[in-house]
Amino acid sequence: MKIALTILCENPLCKTGLTSLFHGLVSHGLRIFQDVSWLIFAGPNQEWNIIDDRVEVVRNFPANDHLGRRLLADHFQVSPAARARGADVLVTVGFVPVRKCLPTAMHVLSLQALDKRNRIGLFREIYRRWMMKYGWPKADLVFVNSHWTANQLQTLSPALHNRLVISYEGLQHEIFNTVALPEEQQQLKDKFGILPGYLLWVSNFYPYKQPEQLIAGYSKLDSETRRLHPLVMAGGDWLEGLDTVKAQVKSLGIEHDVNFLGWIDDCWLAPLYRHAAVFCLASREETFGRCVIEAMACGTPCIVSDIPAMREVTEAHALLVNFHDIEAVGNALKTILTDSVFAAKLRAEGLIRARQFTFEKLATERITAIRCLVSSNCKYSSL
Repeated sequence: MKIALTILCENPLCKTGLTSLFHGLVSHGLRIFQDVSWLIFAGPNQEWNIIDDRVEVVRNFPANDHLGRRLLADHFQVSPAARARGADVLVTVGFVPVRKCLPTAMHVLSLQALDKRNRIGLFREIYRRWMMKYGWPKADLVFVNSHWTANQLQTLSPALHNRLVISYEGLQHEIFNTVALPEEQQQLKDKFGILPGYLLWVSNFYPYKQPEQLIAGYSKLDSETRRLHPLVMAGGDWLEGLDTVKAQVKSLGIEHDVNFLGWIDDCWLAPLYRHAAVFCLASREETFGRCVIEAMACGTPCIVSDIPAMREVTEAHALLVNFHDIEAVGNALKTILTDSVFAAKLRAEGLIRARQFTFEKLATERITAIRCLVSSNCKYSSL
């Protein structure tokens, strides 16, 4: 069986967790399924480091750093090109091609377009809503990363029920673990000017991530606590969200306690997690929240929003808080920073929970479902 996978939706200039997903799915798929080969559609400048006789990489089409041309390629050119190269199925993220020449297995990793507060941009909102209404029902298989996401999709499109596969995200345990290099602390100090014990937030400054709620809660800590435990925020800008929170920090008078690192290379993520006193995820919505299990795997206690996806993914092995209750946020931060027994409990339980997320499991579940689709066009339900 030959699986075509288009990774053009990733922007090579600002990678996200999709890069890990693509590489994890293919690398573990190659090892587990010896009779499966891959056809990868990647942009000319996109990262792809898996070299294998069963992997063919096609770089004829642009990636998401050229959005309009990428959409044209993914919707009208990739599917026929995959069929011409002998692919049996096409795997995508968030869309079904307008020109659909092969059975299509689609990943759904975001539902941001459902909430106008997310300010994803008018064009993106129109496109994604159009795809949800007219494109998604044409998917032959839909991968979702949580039961909560599956429930949302069944509400939006009941016809998808028998085509849904619930498959949790994978984790690169060889990267995200508790084993720190001897020089890590010094490297973090030299690179970012930070010492262990900070509070960590990792994300681009999207509205739904609610960075302003975390900052407001952090400002409730006393000045000495903030001095010992600065807030470190790593991530790129989105529609001037970074400027907004910087202005908020200044207005609260805590600019000396908050460090903005900007967009960082992936190689810094695990070291940042490992030396943080607390990892914070303030999102008002998530379909999974992979950064939380990354932090857990690095032995970092987590404070997360009390939302359905976080309750499901963490299984209460994180401190759940309503980030719209600023006093509660401040109290939660103070609790983890001052109660060493409670922090150690979260750390130990988080490590156990994180071990349950692997790319071996992800690849097995998703490729098994694809094989079933290709071989017998059978019906699907949660794995």
